[in-house]
Amino acid sequence: MSIYLAEVIGTMILIIFGGGVVANVNLNKSKAEGGGWIVVALGWAFAVAMGVYAVGQFSGAHLNPAVTLGFASIGEFPWADVPGYIVSQIIGAGIGGAVVYFHFLGHWKETENADVKLAAFSTDPAIPNRFANFLSEFIATAVFLLVLNSIGANEFTEGLNPLIVGFLVGAIGLSLGGTTGYAINPARDLGPRIAHALLPIAGKRDSNWSYAWIPVAAPALGGIFGSLVYRSGFLGEGYGVLAVFSVFVLIVLGVLYVMNKRDTEVSNPDVKN
Repeated sequence: MSIYLAEVIGTMILIIFGGGVVANVNLNKSKAEGGGWIVVALGWAFAVAMGVYAVGQFSGAHLNPAVTLGFASIGEFPWADVPGYIVSQIIGAGIGGAVVYFHFLGHWKETENADVKLAAFSTDPAIPNRFANFLSEFIATAVFLLVLNSIGANEFTEGLNPLIVGFLVGAIGLSLGGTTGYAINPARDLGPRIAHALLPIAGKRDSNWSYAWIPVAAPALGGIFGSLVYRSGFLGEGYGVLAVFSVFVLIVLGVLYVMNKRDTEVSNPDVKN
């Protein structure tokens, strides 16, 4: 199996189980309806583990552009393969979203809440705030890559590594996921969001494209930052690169903060930040 096909299949499996658990606990007349956040977090944890188990031997099972970019940024993955991996991951995620749609085919028309339908495909913030939402996704993904890189330094039995990675995703969901739904994966959000836009889902809303850039850009930057922190803090290398990238991140966050403050003042002139 080619590395790119492996990334398509692995990411598809990730979304079938991950998007599936969201649909399972939220769509009307599902037997799992009302399962709650813990079920969702565990479902995503298992989803990651199963995707990694399925294709890890072929491609390393990144299944996530933030992982691919993070590994490449510290020399653990060739930059020449980055575009192919990212495209493959987005395609696989889109196919996974379509599979979720067909699996729950009878439940979309039974569910009136259009936001719930969108949630089965992509993330959205609990409190819409451009700066805070970006920062949340950035932090969660930076932590993800910092710990993910660290896992390789431990003496696990090789067959347990995917399960440990699943535990890591579960921990992020349980501890940090309530703000934005913890995309921590540009492909996980973008691929299914495209599927949501294209599929004939009964009673669907728009695909919230005004928010869609945040779960793409923030995890991408967070993945690189977390990997650079690992390289500097754990391996004692690349301090200059980390410093330069940190300045870049601070500039991005500063711009977002100013834009967010300006928008708040325009929409709520009596509110002073």
